[in-house]
Amino acid sequence: MPAKYKLRYLPVAESDLLSILEYIARDSPERSLKFVNKIDEKLSILETFPEAGRIPRHPKLKSSGYRVLFIESYVAFYKIIGHSILIHRVLHSSRDIDLMI
Repeated sequence: MPAKYKLRYLPVAESDLLSILEYIARDSPERSLKFVNKIDEKLSILETFPEAGRIPRHPKLKSSGYRVLFIESYVAFYKIIGHSILIHRVLHSSRDIDLMI
């Protein structure tokens, strides 16, 4: 069985999840909580399979050691540091990444 990694959300990533929750809750509070839980569930896969996300094509992200995991229309940016997975951002894929990272 592969080693377990510790999943950690940086404060800005936690803020991203809260923003997603609030945005979706405008239309459906129940759906918003389910969706944020789905994001968390998908990201928890990284605890066992840290390289499940792909190396991004964006040169700045690639050279900085980021990996990305797509979850529906959102993308999570993370780094593998030792036995930790650091979630840096969770953003809608339509956002301008250069301004966000």
